[in-house]
Amino acid sequence: MSKPNINIREATLVDLPVLLGFEQEIIKVERPFDVTMKDGPISYYDIGEMIQDPKAHVVVAEVEGKIVASGYAIFKRARHYLDHEFYAYLGFMYTHEDFRGMGINAMILEELKNWSYDNGLKEIRLTVYNENQPAIKAYEKAGFKKHLIEMRLA
Repeated sequence: MSKPNINIREATLVDLPVLLGFEQEIIKVERPFDVTMKDGPISYYDIGEMIQDPKAHVVVAEVEGKIVASGYAIFKRARHYLDHEFYAYLGFMYTHEDFRGMGINAMILEELKNWSYDNGLKEIRLTVYNENQPAIKAYEKAGFKKHLIEMRLA
């Protein structure tokens, strides 16, 4: 089977129904990793607001006109003691299961990295659950390094 033609583009409000579905898929995968999540329906993001925010870049990957993946980069203020005032925070990384293993996530990461650099953000960060080894491997393959471990006591 040949690799499909993959188009990475900026998300629009028209994409919102699909993107809200992706958000719920992310939550479904991550819920078992986090016992502190509320029961019932939750939302991580205000995707519509981010799509309209000039300090955010929400992208989708399309295959034959169908949205199959997503991600965003957004300006975040760094802690006052760091050597950079702002950094790019990446999130909403999702690829539909039928399209995994095709390098789509890497293409989205590259687009978000380029947008970040073009906007003067040289530091790029993301968070991932320690138990989510497939995601960690994908991010390490893209050049990310483990940096900080957040711990909790309950």
